[in-house]
Amino acid sequence: MQALEVKSFLEGKLPDTNVEVEGEGCNFQLNVISDELAALSPVKRQQQIYAHLNPWITDGSIHAVTMKFFSRAAWAERT
Repeated sequence: MQALEVKSFLEGKLPDTNVEVEGEGCNFQLNVISDELAALSPVKRQQQIYAHLNPWITDGSIHAVTMKFFSRAAWAERT
């Protein structure tokens, strides 16, 4: 599994969301930039991502995922 594959997949499933992905193989770190997701509770945010990644987690393609969520404004201030 490649980082670009995870990025493209999630951005295709989550409109108006940018995903920065680091890692390779089966371990990934995600920076998720989305005003919609940033407005949700931390648990709801993770549920949104895991719902899409679950098939890869189940088959072992992805073993570990860490996530950080940012609004667009917070991301712009950070970089």
